[in-house]
Amino acid sequence: MIYVKINKNESGLITSFTMEGHAGFDDSGKDLVCAGASAVSFGSLNAVMALTGITPDIDQGEDGGLLSCRVPDELPADKRDQVQLLLEGMVVSLQTIEEEYGQYIQINIL
Repeated sequence: MIYVKINKNESGLITSFTMEGHAGFDDSGKDLVCAGASAVSFGSLNAVMALTGITPDIDQGEDGGLLSCRVPDELPADKRDQVQLLLEGMVVSLQTIEEEYGQYIQINIL
């Protein structure tokens, strides 16, 4: 099971997220749920860095079973809004995967 935890502040802004675990949908290299979740999350982080110039604090596990990201504090308002839009897009895409494959991926927004 892939567990995704999205942390938001009192204003509703995403401050960090963690994705951990393995879907177990299929064998390694054939697991569509894992591949989809990975593509969405890494693509979103790549978009944040390429389009905003902001580099979040990112941690990856050795075996590919962990991705953690923390958004820097005190970003200029325009950059903050851009980062938030890209990360909210990531959440929507992950929720779409969860709707179809909920037995393999679980998203919690805190």
